[in-house]
Amino acid sequence: ELVDLGCDKGSEEEIFQYWAIAYEFLGRFDSSEYVLLQGLKRLPDNVNLRKRLAYAYKRLGNAEKEIFEYENLIDLTPDDLEPLNSLSELYAKVGRYDDQVFVLQRILEIDPNNKNAQGDLAQAFEATGKDPLDIHRRRFEDNPTNYSFGIDLADQLMLAGEEEEAVEVLNKLRRDGGNSGSVTNKLVLQKLATAYSEIDNLELASGAYEKLYDLDPRDFKTILEIVKVNTAIGDYGKAMKWAEESIKTASDNGESFGAKGSVYYAAFQDCRENFPTTNDKIVAALAYNYFKMAEDKGHNRYKRDRIYLENNRDDLVFGQTDWFMLDEDVKRQGSISPKSECYAWVSEPIKKDPSWN
Repeated sequence: ELVDLGCDKGSEEEIFQYWAIAYEFLGRFDSSEYVLLQGLKRLPDNVNLRKRLAYAYKRLGNAEKEIFEYENLIDLTPDDLEPLNSLSELYAKVGRYDDQVFVLQRILEIDPNNKNAQGDLAQAFEATGKDPLDIHRRRFEDNPTNYSFGIDLADQLMLAGEEEEAVEVLNKLRRDGGNSGSVTNKLVLQKLATAYSEIDNLELASGAYEKLYDLDPRDFKTILEIVKVNTAIGDYGKAMKWAEESIKTASDNGESFGAKGSVYYAAFQDCRENFPTTNDKIVAALAYNYFKMAEDKGHNRYKRDRIYLENNRDDLVFGQTDWFMLDEDVKRQGSISPKSECYAWVSEPIKKDPSWN
C-alpha cells in the first residue's frame, strides 16, 4: 500500500529490502523475488537489492538466474571480491569453466596473492583441457618483479616435471634479486638447489647450496646438503671438507659425524678392490668410527651400515691382524693413512689401538 500510494519516495531501498526480508523469514522466496524485481525497476543499479535477489534465486534453486544477478553485480562493483567469488563457485557448479577462468583471472588482478583463486584457476584450466601452467607463466611474465609469482611458477613446474624450466625461472629471480630480502634469496636458492638435483646437475646444486651457506653459515643442514651432493658426484675431498665444517658448526649433533662417516663409506664402496686392500680397510675403519660416534650422539641413520661393517670386520675393517702385518717402520709411527690414488684426499689416520700388541 505504501508503494501504491507513493509513500516510499526517498526510502525505496529500505522499503523493498525489508519487504523482501519479511518474505524470506516466511520462507516465501518466490514472493521475495517478486518484490525485489519491482524494486529494481525503480533502482536498477542498487547493489543491495541485487544481492538479495541473487540470494532468493539461490534458495529457489535457480542457478542460471543467480548467475545472471552476480554478473550484473560485478558490472556494478567490479572490484568487489564477494560477488566474484560467488560467481566463480556458480560457474564451476554448472560446468561453465571458461567463464570461471575469466572470473578467477579478475580476482587475481585484484588480489594477486589469493592462494584459493590460484588453486581454483589451475583446476578450471584442467577442466577446460588447457595447460594450468599457462596461467602461472603468464602471471610471472606480466609481473616479472613479483617474486611470489616466480616462486609459484617454479613450484608448479617442479610438480609437472618441468625442472629445467623451473631452473630458468629461479635463475631469473636470482639475477633480478638484488633488492630482494635475504629470506626471499634463501628460498630461491633452496628451490634452485633442489631443481638442479632433480635434473642431476649436482655441481650446480652444490654451488646453489654454497651460496645459501654464505647467507647463513650457521645452518648446518645446508652444509649437510653440500656433503650429500658432492658425495654423490664422487668429489670426496670436497665432501669431506664440508663434513668437517659441519662438525665445527654443530659439534654436539650426531648427524654431522654420520655425514663424515658416510663420505668415507661411499669412497670405500667406490674405490675398494674385490678383495679389500689395506687402504680400503683403513677407510672402512674411519667410516665405522664416525658411524659409531654418530650413534653415541643419538643419530642412528647409519646404524645399518655400521652393523654391516662390524659383522664383516675381519674382511672389511682395518684391525689388529692388519696392524700386525705392517712393516716395523710404519708401526713405529703409531698410525697409518691410506696411500692409494683413489684415497689421496684422505688425511686422517687410523691410530694403533692400545690392545694391538
